[in-house]
Amino acid sequence: MENGLESTGDSRVDQAVTQWLQYDKNPKTAAAVRTMVKDRAMSELQKCFGARMEFGTAGLRAAMGPGVSCMNDLTIIQTTQGFCAYLEQCFTDLKQRGVVIGFDARAHPPSGGSSKRFACLAASVLISRGVPVYLFSDITPTPYVPFTVSHLGLCAGVMVTASHNPKQDNGYKVYWANGAQIIPPHDKGIAAAIEQNLEPWPKSWDTDGALQSSLLNDPYQDTHREYCQTIQQHCFHRELNKNTKVKVVHTSVHGVGHIFVQAAFKAFDLQPPYAVEEQKDPDPEFPTVKYPNPEEGEGVLMLSFALADKEGATVILANDPDADRLAIAEKQESGQWMVFSGNELGALLGWWIFQCWKQQKEDGKASIKDVYMLSSTVSSKILRAIAVKEGFHFEETLTGFKWMGNRAKELMDQGKTVLFAFEEAIGYMCSPAVLDKDGVSAAAIAGEFVSYLTSKNRTLSHQLRSIYEEYGYHISKNSYFICHDQDTIKRLFEHLRNYAGENSYPKECGGFAITAVRDLTTGYDSNQTDNKAVLPTSKSSQMITFTFANGGVATMRTSGTEPKIKYYTELCSAPGNSDLNQLKTELDNLVDVIVEHFYQPEKNNLTPRPE
Repeated sequence: MENGLESTGDSRVDQAVTQWLQYDKNPKTAAAVRTMVKDRAMSELQKCFGARMEFGTAGLRAAMGPGVSCMNDLTIIQTTQGFCAYLEQCFTDLKQRGVVIGFDARAHPPSGGSSKRFACLAASVLISRGVPVYLFSDITPTPYVPFTVSHLGLCAGVMVTASHNPKQDNGYKVYWANGAQIIPPHDKGIAAAIEQNLEPWPKSWDTDGALQSSLLNDPYQDTHREYCQTIQQHCFHRELNKNTKVKVVHTSVHGVGHIFVQAAFKAFDLQPPYAVEEQKDPDPEFPTVKYPNPEEGEGVLMLSFALADKEGATVILANDPDADRLAIAEKQESGQWMVFSGNELGALLGWWIFQCWKQQKEDGKASIKDVYMLSSTVSSKILRAIAVKEGFHFEETLTGFKWMGNRAKELMDQGKTVLFAFEEAIGYMCSPAVLDKDGVSAAAIAGEFVSYLTSKNRTLSHQLRSIYEEYGYHISKNSYFICHDQDTIKRLFEHLRNYAGENSYPKECGGFAITAVRDLTTGYDSNQTDNKAVLPTSKSSQMITFTFANGGVATMRTSGTEPKIKYYTELCSAPGNSDLNQLKTELDNLVDVIVEHFYQPEKNNLTPRPE
């Protein structure tokens, strides 16, 4: 092997390591690779060099560290070179328009990697090709990147973040010129271009030169000001906000959200929320939480509960570390805290935004026939029920905001009004200025909603009950199993596709009759006359939806960014059927049999979601 190092005995790994050491100028990752080779740490080398990170529609997400399977200086350069080459193919005016780059506060001292470092390297690559770069000078929420793409009319955007993943991870998220995340075929085009541009270009490592370049712009102040200005079009009760007595606690869970949510509240003339002191400043170690993910519920919110009890606050708002998602909890009359699910918040925010639109429409706003709301196919169908009764349009898309953002843009280009989009994973798009989930504008809109309800002596919990009584109860139960073995995952889903013989899906599950099956991996849908699914299909991810005779719907799918097999279940009733306990019992029973018969956790060695 070259570089004076012994062979590892695996020629493919030898080749990858040799190339790596030729290209890598980061002393920490290069030294780590040399040590692995010297120690003949084959399993480590296999892990770092066995397979390159796959660039998909979610961009990249992986642990920070050395090698082609990790996020590090060299893989960021290679990825950005591919991305740049692909942009050069797609846009003749790339050098006039440029690209925006944002970053969160993640860092990994052992490998010298950090979100800021990766963002500077990405800027360096683009500037070396004469592309103007709008590089934020400080951490920002993820939604600021798509906002800037749309606001400045740029060709693309990159956000360096791993959102709510564990602290060792990082990610590279890409937005297209329309302001939404990329969808196929761009992912494949970028992935192919990365493979063709692995050798660093002459100036790719020259961050010092890039930071001095006249092509470098800092959009921080302008974007922050414009964003706070733009979201004010969703503020409808300014006088109420100024005088509200409601107290709100906010946590940014050691992420970027604190100053931006404070600013958004100020833009709405709301009292500043009480900040959880121990969690308000960015900290890449996330020292007070096991998982920096407010979707995990109470564990992440313990410090928020304590502060709320001390200050007499009744509502808690929690962002994930890159502030694109929002969790909400409310103190109940019993003194207990209720953490709303993503579906419940979708119902609340969707209802509220529609009420605000209805009050404004006297001012010559769009007719209701041009109004749309969207949600992902695994999210609650409550918006459909509201749309049917109120007369606006509801559409569902594939899972993920990339699909909702792109569909929203298509509709807006046809002159339609897209009021709201949501997914059950606490993601909400409350303003068309950001074609992605946005936890900052959602926090301000939720703040105004709470101040309005308080003025009527009502709570979010009361309002949620009223929505369900008017439009029908929609109760859901979502969770997941952890599985690191791809073969097991494949076997589990293939078992469902060949349940009682070849190409036969289950007809029942533990006594619950199944009336329809949709498989978005294979493109089969028994509800369609030609058995072909309407929504796009993808062979690279697993996703099957079962509809049950009792009105229940269950979707099983793999996660694109985590080693999880998720399930999403919902039971819907007609308006007026308010035996909530009976509905909950029936849904619990349905989930139990799905887990027992379809997941078979003992047989498949699946780890349940940690409590």
